[in-house]
Amino acid sequence: MTRASLDKQPHEVASMFDDVADRYDLTNDVLSLGQARLWRKEVAKAVDARPAQKVLDLAAGTATSSQPFAQAGAYVVPCDFSIGMLQVGKKRHPWMPFTAGDATKLPFKDDTFDAVTISFGLRNVQDTDTALRELYRVTKPGGRVVICEFSQPTWAPFRTVYTEYLMRALPPVARAVSSNPDAYVYLAESIRSWPDQPALAARLQKAGWSDVAWRNLTGGVVALHRGVK
Repeated sequence: MTRASLDKQPHEVASMFDDVADRYDLTNDVLSLGQARLWRKEVAKAVDARPAQKVLDLAAGTATSSQPFAQAGAYVVPCDFSIGMLQVGKKRHPWMPFTAGDATKLPFKDDTFDAVTISFGLRNVQDTDTALRELYRVTKPGGRVVICEFSQPTWAPFRTVYTEYLMRALPPVARAVSSNPDAYVYLAESIRSWPDQPALAARLQKAGWSDVAWRNLTGGVVALHRGVK
């Protein structure tokens, strides 16, 4: 079993997700107390995929997050650097164009996609700023980015309770349902060290995105950031 460290070596992170691939979606539903499904719906609304549009779903894993875009009639490319996750996804959705790719060196031409999105994956990339620039590069002029990521609860008392849940409750729950519970210790640590909402917005602007804004979900446990090329 593999647990990545906070320096986020790509081979360690990929191997860690290979280990959790089979039960990843179930574990997410349990650990988020069912909120993960709500968050996916909000991402789908924000991306607003349309028929014939091309959508890149980065860090797509098993492509659970990609399904709403496909159902809307868009051509969606689920992309991930965990081969294990892609293999599980291909078994479930054999018709989808799963693509292996590193967020810092995307295997796509400039100006390819109408929309790019990444849910709960940017936090696991070793070089966040390079990934944001790569997403910008492969997006068509006028296209949009939607990032869904864990963030900082806005109400201080709740933030304290949430942090306690992450560090105390999450690991034992993960042991009960996950194929690699140590991976969820990394998850808790990576959430605590992640930038807050304004800091991530600033990094999007630095990467070239305009009209950057964010919206909090579940009291700021998760934030949706958006931008336009």
